[in-house]
Amino acid sequence: MTKLISDIAVNENFEIFTLIKDVKVRTAKNGKQFLDLTFTDSSGEVGGKFWDASANDINNFQIGKIVALKGKKELYMGNVQIRIAGLRLAQEGEPQDPLLFVKRAPLTQEQLEEQINQYVFEIEDATYNRIVRTLLQEYSPQFFTYPAAKSNHHDFEGGLAFHTLTMLKLAKAVTAIYDHIDVPLLFAGVILHDLGKVIELSGPVATSYTLAGNLIGHVSIMDAKIVETADQLNFAQDDEQVLKLRHMILSHHGELEYGSPERPQLLEAEILHNLDIMDAGIVMIQKALQNTKPGEFSDRIFGLDNRRFFRSLKE
Repeated sequence: MTKLISDIAVNENFEIFTLIKDVKVRTAKNGKQFLDLTFTDSSGEVGGKFWDASANDINNFQIGKIVALKGKKELYMGNVQIRIAGLRLAQEGEPQDPLLFVKRAPLTQEQLEEQINQYVFEIEDATYNRIVRTLLQEYSPQFFTYPAAKSNHHDFEGGLAFHTLTMLKLAKAVTAIYDHIDVPLLFAGVILHDLGKVIELSGPVATSYTLAGNLIGHVSIMDAKIVETADQLNFAQDDEQVLKLRHMILSHHGELEYGSPERPQLLEAEILHNLDIMDAGIVMIQKALQNTKPGEFSDRIFGLDNRRFFRSLKE
């Protein structure tokens, strides 16, 4: 049982240990319950359905549990899934640490901290710098270990900080090309734009949305934290710097229908939104293409309007 999910070929029978990332109890047409499962390890994830689930199965196979999975990887309507032949909980003497099955950022936590701190030093405006430092200090452990999403983009340990670092690098490149950009505001907005996800999400293992995440969301959460932090630092709420930083957070999704309370009305806010979309999109496409053979199309990507992407034969 040493294979990883990504090592398994289509139509191959296998037995592996894996982590249950997500599970939903559903009812089939025959009235019997089944489990719609997502399995994950450090190489990727795959779905499968466990039919005729008993009450004991529903109780045992929960999010975050390590299981021994026996089955066959198949294609169904163009998407990869597992035909489950056997499923049981890991036993004593078998893998028990969920972190063994979590994909990690390509940089260590120390590297992420060091590189992001270099950008913090470049935030020369005192208001932005103090707010950023205060919030990073408050949420440092989570910021450098949490994923940036439950699924889709940067959904791995350290993904939140890695996504932020990539955007900072892109932001610096943009400021080297275009004039009249408020660099401190842009860097501060990039660092804080998704920081609310440390409250919105449960953590790097079997990530789920918290109650605050479901009811409020990371955009509103971080806006409130900026207001709170500004009060702590004795910055006036009608201070232009504070208002502009709040606008960066409130508008970074770009469109009202995508959960953005405001559309970008600052140059820096428009840049932030576009960098966010670009980095997220590139990572989602790369993730899909990793599990796609050359000359074929990927599975549909939900976060990109269910589009499929072609993997070139010439790489």
